[in-house]
Amino acid sequence: MDSLKLIWHRLTHWEYWPFWLIYYPMAPVWLCYSIKARSFFFFNAANPGMKNGGMAMISKMDIYRMIPDEFIPKTLFVDKDETPDLTLERILKQGISFPFIAKPDIGMKAFGVEKIHSKDEFQKYVNWTPSHFLVQELIPYQKEVGIFYVRKPNEAHGKITGLVSKEFLSISGDGQSTMLELIKRNPRSHLQLKVLEQRFGAQLQYVLEKDEEFILVPYGSHTRGAKFVDISHKINRELVQTIDGICSQMEGFHYGRLDVLYDNFDELCQGKNFSIIEVNGAGGEATHIYDPKHSLFWAWREVARHWGMLCDISIANKKAGYSYLSFKDGRAMLKETGALQSRLKVV
Repeated sequence: MDSLKLIWHRLTHWEYWPFWLIYYPMAPVWLCYSIKARSFFFFNAANPGMKNGGMAMISKMDIYRMIPDEFIPKTLFVDKDETPDLTLERILKQGISFPFIAKPDIGMKAFGVEKIHSKDEFQKYVNWTPSHFLVQELIPYQKEVGIFYVRKPNEAHGKITGLVSKEFLSISGDGQSTMLELIKRNPRSHLQLKVLEQRFGAQLQYVLEKDEEFILVPYGSHTRGAKFVDISHKINRELVQTIDGICSQMEGFHYGRLDVLYDNFDELCQGKNFSIIEVNGAGGEATHIYDPKHSLFWAWREVARHWGMLCDISIANKKAGYSYLSFKDGRAMLKETGALQSRLKVV
């Protein structure tokens, strides 16, 4: 019965549908913009400072180098062939201590992002990773927000077009039920059960105290169970000035989403006590569409609106001398992206 309920929940809540099912019906919209731009791969010109415009197959380390140092965590690039002992020594010398975050240098959808607590866990991660990866200091802030930013090439200042709060996957104790029982009561966590069993094992038999909160997945990734809440109504002048001030320092960046950790929203708006953990370019989704309160038709309209801005920016940059991807290179990028996603999922 539980499995039937989960299947029904997936079918009736479009946020759980596969990516292709959500986006393939929008192919005619992309085709219209492609005709307008005279290229299927027009997005390459949207962010000239990013490989492929930030659509895919771009080094996260290259993106971090675009951001002023004071707004990002301490980050170290690690070659996949580097020995674990030497790497760990280098990490500690950089002032990064356990626990820290490890993630693929070229990745997607939080695949391969892990919190590393010990030398043994780091050794396991090195043995697992199929590619170069990054090590980052653990940021103490407990809240995450996604901020979609757009600035046309001929404009001095940009704007925020969407704001999403990311609620980490968690459970709250009642003093009687095991963690496993609590997980099964909520479809959002139940859908992650297989992964959670692998991660926590026998710990899932533990009984949490009443009102004790336990974060199951400390990452703001929809594919790993986070709930996305559209808080675009909270966009204000202070926040726009703060984000615009940062993004205007990122050469060749006009369109994309910033994922930010913070503790207090007012301080974030004032430019205090926050850290940028990701910047996604042309491939960044306007993730506020995944708020369960939004219909699929509303989401499609919002995606189309953002694709329109992406197209206009690309055309303007093309006129300024930047190039689109050729059809051959664009196809190669898509093929390479699919292969990478398969590797990150299975290893």
